[in-house]
Amino acid sequence: MKPEVNLGPYEMVIGLETHVQLRTKTKLFCSCATSFGAEPNTQVCPVCMGLPGALPVVNAHAVRLAALAGLALEARIHPVSRFDRKHYFYPDLPKGYQISQFFHPLCQGGRLVIQTGAGPKVVGITRIHMEEDAGKLLHGGEAGSLLDLNRCGVPLIEIVTDPDIAGPQEACAYLRKLRAVLTCAGVSDCRMNEGSLRCDVNLSLRKPGALLGVRTEIKNLNSFQSVERAIWAEAARQAEALRRGEPILRETRRFDPVTGRTYAMRMKESTQEYCFFPEPDLPPVLLRPETVKDLRASLPILPDARTERFMTVFGLSPYVAEQLTQRRWLADYFEETACLAHNPVSVANILLGEVFALLKARQGEETDGIPVAPRRLAALSDLVSGGQVNSSAGKRILAALFEEDFEPWEYARSFDLLLLREERALREAVSRALEENPAMVAAYRGGKSSVEQALMGKAMALTGGKAEPEMLKKLLREALQEQTT
Repeated sequence: MKPEVNLGPYEMVIGLETHVQLRTKTKLFCSCATSFGAEPNTQVCPVCMGLPGALPVVNAHAVRLAALAGLALEARIHPVSRFDRKHYFYPDLPKGYQISQFFHPLCQGGRLVIQTGAGPKVVGITRIHMEEDAGKLLHGGEAGSLLDLNRCGVPLIEIVTDPDIAGPQEACAYLRKLRAVLTCAGVSDCRMNEGSLRCDVNLSLRKPGALLGVRTEIKNLNSFQSVERAIWAEAARQAEALRRGEPILRETRRFDPVTGRTYAMRMKESTQEYCFFPEPDLPPVLLRPETVKDLRASLPILPDARTERFMTVFGLSPYVAEQLTQRRWLADYFEETACLAHNPVSVANILLGEVFALLKARQGEETDGIPVAPRRLAALSDLVSGGQVNSSAGKRILAALFEEDFEPWEYARSFDLLLLREERALREAVSRALEENPAMVAAYRGGKSSVEQALMGKAMALTGGKAEPEMLKKLLREALQEQTT
């Protein structure tokens, strides 16, 4: 929801730097594991701890995944790229420098098309480079801070956009689309709650058509909500400073979700302060044309193409099709289920409605699977779309399917959930409803058509709520028309 922010004559100009953890089992320059949630400092070695004499060795699989990300984002893959040392001092960086790519990145250029209120928009990508992650500081108040080096050396790509983004909604649309593309390509799981997708926001204000203003950087945002709130907060702060005639400082800031404000951390470092120079312990990274060709051929169908396919083949709306392609596992699950069901639109509605509500209640926002076999969900969809059970019964059956495997029709029969579709029984219910409510019938004859709904309720009650609604409504209208002729 948009907060009450008055930017006056200014507009936002935003660029994003997104750090994505590559889906490897080992780190970028050593054989330590990358498993999330391990005990602190149990996935470390002399290389990732930066001990003297330890020599890095490049993880070839990480290089291939980084190149695959570049191909998925339509970037140019350089046949020769190199690693560099980026120097800065912080407790979570034991070497005193980070191995990154500055002078010769793996990928340059690229684009990502997002949907905005005004239609499709292209967000340009400046560069994609590889780098190692730093460790993690755990602040304990007066007790001091603790250091976990498990993340040191975890393989990352940093994806830097052009300053093409005009607001928080576009920023979140870009991040969601980026997550969809990278997870579909198998590059990363992009779990923001685990830190495998993190975002830095570069933001400035300017008057329309004017030169770019001084930008600030908001670091380490790990949820879409944080990105949106941080952008609004920083834009409001800058607008107020400009109204007062105060200069905007080129600084790094952090967002506090409790106060909803950004706070200065330090002045933004210049390129010279990082003292970049080529990493002497690593050779150039060489990607042969045939390797790039093989990687391109291995790309699966990406979200945009799959969205179009779902609209064409299964008759889905653009919005529903796009939602189903946000995750590769979800798109695969839907496609398998839809091919087994009579009504693919019903399958999509159940997935995005009741299924996701159950998943969120049980597992939170991040999940990578549904504990129901596609054939079972297809059978349940057919029961609901075919009018054999109502939506309430459908939800009950689905909740039970989350706990154990069974045939939905058998469950509905066993628990007396099947709707009454026998025409003779429905006609009897309609006749009784009319006989027992002569005043309503008289009102209907007098032109008060609104009583039809009340009579529908009476007839439904006589069936114990088990009548198939459309059949009952049709028979009731026929009976009422006979009463008026």
